[in-house]
Amino acid sequence: MRGRNHSIVSEIVLVGLTSTLEMQLVLFLVFSVFYVAGILGNLLIVITLISDSHLHSPMYFLLANLSFIDIWVSSSAAPKMISDLFKERKVISFQGCIAQMFFIHVIGGTEMVLLIDMALDRYVAICRPLHYLTIMNFRTCFLLLVAAWIIGIIHSLIQLVFVVNLPFCGPNEIDSFYCDLPRFIRLACTDAYRLELIVTANSGFISLGTFFILIISYIFILVTVWQHSSGGLSKAVSTLSAHITVVVLFFGPCIFVYLWPLPTVPVDKFLAIFDVIVTPLLNPAIYTFRNKEIKVSVRRLLSQILSFRKLF
Repeated sequence: MRGRNHSIVSEIVLVGLTSTLEMQLVLFLVFSVFYVAGILGNLLIVITLISDSHLHSPMYFLLANLSFIDIWVSSSAAPKMISDLFKERKVISFQGCIAQMFFIHVIGGTEMVLLIDMALDRYVAICRPLHYLTIMNFRTCFLLLVAAWIIGIIHSLIQLVFVVNLPFCGPNEIDSFYCDLPRFIRLACTDAYRLELIVTANSGFISLGTFFILIISYIFILVTVWQHSSGGLSKAVSTLSAHITVVVLFFGPCIFVYLWPLPTVPVDKFLAIFDVIVTPLLNPAIYTFRNKEIKVSVRRLLSQILSFRKLF
């Protein structure tokens, strides 16, 4: 990196969240509980959907992959954030910072596309139920998943391809608990305002555009159901409410952080924490509590685990 972009910065200092010992202890306990609960909750969903043959359908295939991605959403920043709480000097290597930003945008971009795939699945299931298994077969689901990961990787590479060649020769402090792309660009020893604007607008408008596509698709589904059968509208609303809730929770913080014109560091930190810690925990809870089949399968799996433990 040094030879190519004349950078003399070898590490990035993260300001973190707080320097008060009492607050650090509270945040450590809260974040640890939320992180572990989110990992275990999503892992339970994945194992349940894989082990129960009754749930081997396109909808649950996509849901299992959403839970799998949410595990990585938490793991991309939360472990370091938690471990840094009691460190006086919070640092990450320059290469580690680049890698963290790359994985955050890969995972974020992949989840955006996966949510669109899940909206497509609901459209076919609700509006074309007789052709559902023909259209949403395993091959289609697999191709949709591969497309989501490819688009996520391309999105991340586009974000970083120009950033890694910027010269970094002095400032190395980021007012955050993880490597944030817009703040990272500001450390460059050159006028990178236009690049920062392009990168910020790229993530912001992609998030906003995807959010509107999803909301419009859900409205279209509800209107279609209402036109064909007013009695089926309540069932469609019940089915889609979980999806809409997850979409709002995921895209809300992203849109605010990247498109809000005023500098709001405390709010940005809060929304980043919400995105990294809270949302991955809420997703399995939302889908589990609103889906009878998953609740029955989870209970069955937990009872089998408890029965197995009693044997020993």
